Amino acid sequence: MLEKILCVDDDPITLMLCKKVIKKSDFSQEIDSANNGEEALKYFDNLIIENVNQANNFPQLIFLDLNMPIMNGWEFLDIFSKNEYLENFYKTKVIVLSSTIDPNDIKKSKDYPMVIEFLSKPITSEILEILKNIIK
Repeated sequence: MLEKILCVDDDPITLMLCKKVIKKSDFSQEIDSANNGEEALKYFDNLIIENVNQANNFPQLIFLDLNMPIMNGWEFLDIFSKNEYLENFYKTKVIVLSSTIDPNDIKKSKDYPMVIEFLSKPITSEILEILKNIIK
């Protein structure tokens, strides 16, 4: 079981569903959320200020939507893959959770070393069971 997960999605229903499925499957003890990439970056900036070195202070996994207003998933990944974030959150992995079926998006996601999987929405308990074996 992971200590903490961050779900980043602009759709409140998707966020609610994601939280319910994660809680039900005992995949993570704590689930935080952000409505877009900008909120997610502010979340991580606050963790840096609060002292990220505390073991359970940062999420081990991010479920990231791609198509969001203000700052989309690609923009978030571009910034999150820069040194300031990589140095502090090198253990945090990303799973793109998107409704897109564009093969170019899947291919592009592999350009980011922190992205370990590209999944279609919605998240299910079956998918989480598979992920438990991938994320250790």
